[in-house]
Amino acid sequence: MRINIAEEFTDTPAGRYHADGPFSGEKFREEILRDALATGELVVVELDDAEGFGSSFLEEAFGGLVRHGYFTIDRLHEILELSSKDESLVLEIWDYIDTATPTEDAVNN
Repeated sequence: MRINIAEEFTDTPAGRYHADGPFSGEKFREEILRDALATGELVVVELDDAEGFGSSFLEEAFGGLVRHGYFTIDRLHEILELSSKDESLVLEIWDYIDTATPTEDAVNN
């Protein structure tokens, strides 16, 4: 499965939470990314063609998968692939994932 953020979500992603605007990291995670990953199949997220990504959007969308207990870090390395011409963006997102800690009330799937 492929998800092109610019085409399937917005080319102007911004903000961490729903309250921060209509194209937040929380909204992307909860309405698109989480369900795609829940299939257990490889999901390729295409990052090119968006106008840019703020760290709050990226951390919430991707690190939030671990923090909220939806997936373990190891599981994400198995089922998530990030695609971008900007390798530093890919590394930044993996850093958010790899350093995320599940909250006390998180329940891993």
